Amino acid sequence: MADLRLGAIEEAFAKLIWKNEPISSRDLAEICERELTWKRTTTYNVLRKLCDKGIFQNLNGIVSAVIPQDDFYARRGEQFVAETYGGSLPEFIAAFTTRKKLTAEEADEIQRLIDDARREADND
Repeated sequence: MADLRLGAIEEAFAKLIWKNEPISSRDLAEICERELTWKRTTTYNVLRKLCDKGIFQNLNGIVSAVIPQDDFYARRGEQFVAETYGGSLPEFIAAFTTRKKLTAEEADEIQRLIDDARREADND
């Protein structure tokens, strides 16, 4: 799995791309100048890094996502659980809930997700 960790600035930049894609690299540089106060070279350097990570692509001057935003955050969550908890979702949930108490609504939602996953597993 590719390294999906992003610094705060890279993440802000990625969100701009996801919000505006597909977008010309020139228009992207103008948005970054206005919203992030970046020079054009900074935009192109950070874009190149995120393209090298396989998150975005710049084809013929048009920037678009290789990994959609929702998929990116799902993969990043999976990567975190894999690296930190040996891939064990129950260990992650146990650790998470020792510091943050779940509301009844959150517990119901988690139970619904578990029930849905169990039904899917039973149908496979």
